Amino acid sequence: MSHTPLFADRTHAGEELAQVIHDVLTQQTIDSGIKPVPIVYALPRGGVPVAAPIARLLDCPLTIIVAKKISYPENPELAIGAVTTSGNVLWTNQKLFRPKNEARSREVALNKALDQAKSLEAQLIPACPQFNAKDATLILVDDGIATGMTIAVAATAMKALSPAAVWLCTPVAPQKLLPWLEQWGDRTIVLQTPESFRSVSNFYREFPQVDTLEVLLYLQQQKTIGGIDLCE
Repeated sequence: MSHTPLFADRTHAGEELAQVIHDVLTQQTIDSGIKPVPIVYALPRGGVPVAAPIARLLDCPLTIIVAKKISYPENPELAIGAVTTSGNVLWTNQKLFRPKNEARSREVALNKALDQAKSLEAQLIPACPQFNAKDATLILVDDGIATGMTIAVAATAMKALSPAAVWLCTPVAPQKLLPWLEQWGDRTIVLQTPESFRSVSNFYREFPQVDTLEVLLYLQQQKTIGGIDLCE
């Protein structure tokens, strides 16, 4: 079943998401009398082009948090869990392993995903600003959510930073997944929630792979806002 694209590309989706997040933050400031301090976290690679317009509109730091799906050894496309570089792990409830091989198979799959996550983080983290996330509103962004495993485990890791709140934000996610997503953060913002959902890419007119150099460019551009280095 084909879908009519909802977004031209990741930048377009990020601009629409940015406006909604900005409006929610503004209303929160009015309601509470306290202005939140936002920090935008992107799930690389695809989440970074979506997150960049959000950080620009909010005039705040843009950084990354790396989470990788843990793949079933016999079917790399099948996710059995997700892990962050800090070692947070979330497993699915699927019973995919034979009991005698389960522990060893999971360990191998976990270590492979963890190595991939750490390798990607090592390439990207030098371009990220330094800041204190304590008491900030952390806005976690991806280009779409299909199973929710990576964004959920990333949110779990971010809660260890003692923020004021963790928001899960994305342009598109399945309607049926929303109740499950809401348990992982303090607020969930999803622009479109189609009933029929096969792949995130179906909802974008253009959805190319995002390479590491492109991600570094986005991060470096946002690292200095108005000539002020956010690392300082």
